[in-house]
Amino acid sequence: MRSKLLLDLAERSGWTGVEAALGAAVTELADIPIWWAAPIALLAAAAKSWVAGRLVGRPGTASTLPAAKDPATPPGLGA
Repeated sequence: MRSKLLLDLAERSGWTGVEAALGAAVTELADIPIWWAAPIALLAAAAKSWVAGRLVGRPGTASTLPAAKDPATPPGLGA
C-alpha cells in the first residue's frame, strides 16, 4: 500500500508541475500578464481530469495510474 501512495504522490506532483509550466509557457508565448498562468493551469488540470476519468482511466477518477497501482482502487479490483 505504501508504494501505491508514493506512486500517487509522484503522479499528482508531476501533473501539477506540468500544468504550472504549461500555464507559464502559454502566458509567455501569448505575451499576456503572468497572473493568467494560474487560470490556464487550472484549465489544464480540469482537461486532464476529464480525459483521465472518461477516456483512459476508470470512470469517477482523475488518476492516470493503472488500476493496480492507484490507491483509490478498491481492494480486489486492481489485480
